[in-house]
Amino acid sequence: MNKLLQGKNAIIYGAGGLIGSGVASTFASEGATVYLVGRTEATLRAVVEQIGSAGGKAQVAALDALDEQAVEEHARSVVDQAGGIDISFNLTTRGDVQGTRLLEMNVEDFLRPTITGLRSNFITARAASRHMVRRGSGVILMLTSGSGPARTPPDVWPMGGTGPADAATESFMRYLASEVGPKGVRVACLWTAGVTLDPEDLAGDPKLQQLEAAKDALVGMSMIRKRPTIREVADTATFLASDRGSGITASIVNVTSGISAL
Repeated sequence: MNKLLQGKNAIIYGAGGLIGSGVASTFASEGATVYLVGRTEATLRAVVEQIGSAGGKAQVAALDALDEQAVEEHARSVVDQAGGIDISFNLTTRGDVQGTRLLEMNVEDFLRPTITGLRSNFITARAASRHMVRRGSGVILMLTSGSGPARTPPDVWPMGGTGPADAATESFMRYLASEVGPKGVRVACLWTAGVTLDPEDLAGDPKLQQLEAAKDALVGMSMIRKRPTIREVADTATFLASDRGSGITASIVNVTSGISAL
């Protein structure tokens, strides 16, 4: 059976995180060679071992996605080694502060996700796009929580600067798609929110357990009365990155189980 990403080269920024590692594993299982990028090499190595044990191909680069020069050099090294970049997916964290009402939030906490998210997405997408437009093909993917147009009721969970940050990233996505589309490059975004974590991911982390409990309130807001899973996010991203998703660009795909509505 043909694999959706057979022969593709994919850079995944933030690959050591829970969603990032899930996406990396799924991309690799669908035939892609994945280049895992993150700030902590040990975390990335654990993902590589998991992918390798399943027969996949993965490499690691420890760098900060906010470091313009490091990102450019890494993208160039992937092209030199593999011949090109087919997929770039930014899954880095932005330092969002949630659970605090806007009237009680300081300016730095409010602005951080917008500034960090835009900088990271711009630097990584630009680095990959420069190589993609020369080849005439490629896919840039981004991820937000869908909080830009969809306002989560503050009595459920105050979202702080997450909504404005999401809206900024989604606007950039559309602008970039318009610019690189004529060169054969697609740009798309996924929404996800309240992703369900595996019990083993929660073990020994009280902060994560508390956040997971807070997310349970989202089930009642979901149209299908469930929270999305990492596998659902990864499978959707795989389709978007594949040739089967070739008609989709400048668009957002909603993987929130209906917690947010387009």
